[in-house]
Amino acid sequence: MHFYLPVAEMSANILIFLAMGGAVGFLSGLFGVGGGFLMTPLLIFSGIPPAVAVGTESAQITASSVSGAFAQWRRRNIDFAMGTVLLAGGIVGSVLGVQLVGSLRRLGVFDFFVAACYVTFLGVIGTLMLIESVNTMRKMRGGTSVSSRRSGQHMWIHGLPLKLRFQRSKLYISAIPPFLIGMFVGLLAAIMGVGGGFIMVPAMIYLLRVPTNVVVGTSLFQIVFLTAATTALHASQNQTVDVALAVLLMAGGVVGAQFGAVAGERLKAEQLRFLLAALVLMVGLRFAWQLIAPPADLYSIGAAVGGA
Repeated sequence: MHFYLPVAEMSANILIFLAMGGAVGFLSGLFGVGGGFLMTPLLIFSGIPPAVAVGTESAQITASSVSGAFAQWRRRNIDFAMGTVLLAGGIVGSVLGVQLVGSLRRLGVFDFFVAACYVTFLGVIGTLMLIESVNTMRKMRGGTSVSSRRSGQHMWIHGLPLKLRFQRSKLYISAIPPFLIGMFVGLLAAIMGVGGGFIMVPAMIYLLRVPTNVVVGTSLFQIVFLTAATTALHASQNQTVDVALAVLLMAGGVVGAQFGAVAGERLKAEQLRFLLAALVLMVGLRFAWQLIAPPADLYSIGAAVGGA
């Protein structure tokens, strides 16, 4: 069953993209991430132009995150105050990121820039998360208590101004760190076609000290509105959102997210972090190989991008 993608300008198999959407939606509900760190690379590896993959994936993330966020809301796992501050920063970063995407496309270096970003961020973050989760599981198996920072103790963050009380997270900290984290995630969402969960989740856990169960729901809440805004910006300014492809990915993603939310309740927090770290590293290694591997065709003919 093939159909034509008007913006990507290629023919595609319906069942393949439905399955891809379902798999990534499952990860969204399981880990509290938008899944773009996996879907965008899958689209690129499937032959979708990187700019179209980035813009279209923002739309798919929105749909799958709505489903996952609703499931987390029913479990009272969303800190709406924290999510609003993160979202405010995310909108600012998204606007800047969409402008940067347009500039890089005109220069003809966007494809390489996206691959380099994936290798850098996924490699560093995946490695740190993997080390931390392995150490935590090793201590727990050995009967050693895992030390945790006392409530209200946040190092330098505790001394910053503009403090707010986040009731659901049981925190009283400055709004500046969440705003900056949201801004950085918004920038990545626009450039890499990700919801930013692979940055948001560890930052909220290790930097802001938000409880793990609240992190999942709050991350999804912020991702819903951030990716919706990013999709609108990409569609209006860069014309890189393929609606036909997005609908297929959404259909699979909404169903998959519900199963992921249920599966996530059966795993411990450190096990979830270990699995997420392994996925992040695998995708990063795949992009690294793409950068260094010799191309199948040394010479190709195509339309110039960004030419005068």
